[in-house]
Amino acid sequence: MRRSVIIIGGGPAGLTAARVLREGGIADVLVLERDREAGGVPRYCGHPGFGLIDFQRIWSGPDYARRLVEATRGTSITTGATVLGLEPGGRVRVSTSAGLETLEAQAVLLATGARETPRSARLISGSRPWGVTTTGAFQEMVYAGGMRPFARPVVVGSELVSFSALLTARHARISPVAMIEEADRIAARGPSGLITRALFGVPLLTGARLAEIRGDEHVESVVVERHGTRTVLPCDAVIFSGRFVPEAALVRTSHLTIDPSTGGPAIDSNFRCSDPAFFAAGNVLRAVEHAGMVSTEGRLAALAILRALRGSLPESVRAIPLEAGAGLRYAYPQRVVPEAGTSLRLFARAARPCRGVFRLLADGVVVAERRGTVAPERRLTLTLPAERVIGSSKLEAVLDER
Repeated sequence: MRRSVIIIGGGPAGLTAARVLREGGIADVLVLERDREAGGVPRYCGHPGFGLIDFQRIWSGPDYARRLVEATRGTSITTGATVLGLEPGGRVRVSTSAGLETLEAQAVLLATGARETPRSARLISGSRPWGVTTTGAFQEMVYAGGMRPFARPVVVGSELVSFSALLTARHARISPVAMIEEADRIAARGPSGLITRALFGVPLLTGARLAEIRGDEHVESVVVERHGTRTVLPCDAVIFSGRFVPEAALVRTSHLTIDPSTGGPAIDSNFRCSDPAFFAAGNVLRAVEHAGMVSTEGRLAALAILRALRGSLPESVRAIPLEAGAGLRYAYPQRVVPEAGTSLRLFARAARPCRGVFRLLADGVVVAERRGTVAPERRLTLTLPAERVIGSSKLEAVLDER
């Protein structure tokens, strides 16, 4: 049977899209979720801070995940589903408890999210004892497994997810030894460093590099290099946090175009991939944004899919390529389909901290700009009337330092 829409991923982006599609009159939507339950990463985030943007309420992660699932009541959700491959025209090869099969849909939404970079990809030397994990795995052990897996870990990283690790540790009566950040300042916004010391009582070591992990069967200590001096910190675990990358293995092994800068699928301004039967939203596009931003992208992608199913979405052949120029790590959407009377929203990340001007050039002419202080971990956004780029052949986003 050919469905109207298949959604791969049952987190905030995928479930929000499923709800919007059902509200739009599309009944035969199938959500494929790899885990045993839908809800995504928030299921393992026991602290509050979820739901404000999409539900105008503030819940804990598990409560938010439950609300997301409840809001899709009536939609088919298959859990324990492993998607093996994507094929042209909206075909999806999948393995479920029913066996192997190839499904087909008019539109497929990729909402597979992102994952933290583990130790193996960070080139940390030393032994390989038990007790080395990521924030996501740590949260699952605590909230889903009811475990207290260790007592005195070191947290590596200072992104927002790193502070989620501290909250999880407090919930489990675990006392982190320190938070280690290689940069000279923390990655998270606001007074997070003050909060780390005052609220959690955890020393924050900036400009510090984890040089080595020591221990035989279990982690016993780590070697931290800071300002040219090496120090041994006794601990019983290492939690690697952040450095997210898109969960885009399906894209890399498919016919879809991947953007080497973001690591995710290349999309147009309607969230459409290089094959117009496929769409993508959420952290699979780039890593990493909060659940509210992710759910918003799921909603917008669903609205674009509704238009595609009704035949009112402009063809992608009209798209104008967008390139990330000087000063930027990446910019997206990678292709822009301008429609008169609408607005365009472009996103980017800086290559390094600076004060500058974020500009959009259409055929070499500045059509929008925004000034301010920027940092690599913080999103840059430009919103402009679509009319400003209609008829252009090339768009370029740049960051001019001042």
